[in-house]
Amino acid sequence: MADSRYDVVVIGTGPGGYVCAIRAAQLGLKTAVVEKDNTFGGTCLNVGCIPSKALLHASEQFEEAAHAFPKMGIKVGKPSLDLGAMLKFKDDAVDGNVKGVDFLLKKNKVDAVRGVGRIIGPGKVEVKSADGKVQTLETKAIVIATGSDVTRLKGIDIDEKRIVSSTGALTLAKVPEKLIVVGAGVIGLELGSVWRRLGAQVTVVEFLDRIVPGIDLDVAKNFQRLLEKQGIAFKLSSKVTGVDSSGKKLKVTVEPAANDKKDGAVETIETDVVLVAVGRVPYTEGLGLDEAGVKTDNRGRVIVDEHFATNVPGIYAIGDVIAGLMLAHKAEDEGVAVAEILAGQAGHVNYDVIPNVIYTYPELASVGKSEEELKQAGIAYNVGKFPFTANGRAKANQQTEGFVKILADAKTDRVLGVHVLGADAGNMIAEAAVAMEFGASAEDIARTCHAHPTLPEAVKEAALAVGKRAIHM
Repeated sequence: MADSRYDVVVIGTGPGGYVCAIRAAQLGLKTAVVEKDNTFGGTCLNVGCIPSKALLHASEQFEEAAHAFPKMGIKVGKPSLDLGAMLKFKDDAVDGNVKGVDFLLKKNKVDAVRGVGRIIGPGKVEVKSADGKVQTLETKAIVIATGSDVTRLKGIDIDEKRIVSSTGALTLAKVPEKLIVVGAGVIGLELGSVWRRLGAQVTVVEFLDRIVPGIDLDVAKNFQRLLEKQGIAFKLSSKVTGVDSSGKKLKVTVEPAANDKKDGAVETIETDVVLVAVGRVPYTEGLGLDEAGVKTDNRGRVIVDEHFATNVPGIYAIGDVIAGLMLAHKAEDEGVAVAEILAGQAGHVNYDVIPNVIYTYPELASVGKSEEELKQAGIAYNVGKFPFTANGRAKANQQTEGFVKILADAKTDRVLGVHVLGADAGNMIAEAAVAMEFGASAEDIARTCHAHPTLPEAVKEAALAVGKRAIHM
């Protein structure tokens, strides 16, 4: 039984929650976390970021062994798949990470209270454990960090066996012959890529007329072409209106998104598995927000001010449960910021510099504004692009797909957005984020010496291209 009086009680131990708790403890605040699941880490560590990246890595190695190794003179024969072992590899990655969070909470003397948390009044959190026992934690501040849940499609019941969410897609018992992915966002494309590499025929159905909404359109179109080249099929401007699961095969009804049901426009596609990946919604079930008087918006997100405070004194919220990108690192930064604010410091998050990465192959990473956003805002800008076909390391590694694109203010040359489509883009985007955090110009990046031969040289060349003086193009 934990001590019942605290400075801070954090509900949820996903990346936002556990980071918030650790930072608060570092700052001398007596802190507790409330977690309803058996393990820490929330969706990200248990059924999201970490397990999906493990499968992305493993499946990428599987495909590389089959297709890239022979080109490099490595003879290993045709690789065979042991799916059970691959899933164990994924599970081991999860286990190591959640145990790491457990260790960090203990190291920082954060009390962990197991059970479902509910706000029952100002400064009071009731926690009901699995065995039915109830305890009340008293605290000066409550931080809601309960994350998000899978968005459901009306009339399509997820059973996590044949009709799956991202959670079920991580544990399929066998590689499906055919997989239909509903939604061409990050989750759908990443998990679709995994099963395509392992042998599934993958078709992605997307309501919009483009993939990865929110990403720079020029980059998204090139990204789609690369995925199609790999064998992923796309049905854009289309919607799934039903799934018949009565037979051995699933029968998926697909219609035009515009409801223009012309002859032949509605089709039925047979498949083995359907992955529903149409987004996520804030998880606030059972929190007692209405009773506590905490205001939410029309999408169920908790409304907060610039200091992450709700309309109820002493109650704060961070991460997926509030407005903004649903990204683990965004939640982490918010967790640190609110902890520092509670400790009397000036916590802050720069939302103009939040990297976004899609971990397919090649990866797609971006930070800052897209061309569409700059046009809408009426900001004049210059563009610098550099293809990996002209990068020495990329050519040596046979990783020449994609490019780097930099958008800079036409008047000040300040970098406003960077987009990388290519191998290791997720790591390369960090340079751009640091540069933008310090208000760098394209000229600053262009005049920074980059090691040769490396993929990040393409970032330097794109910066040079903003001034129309790229060297290697």
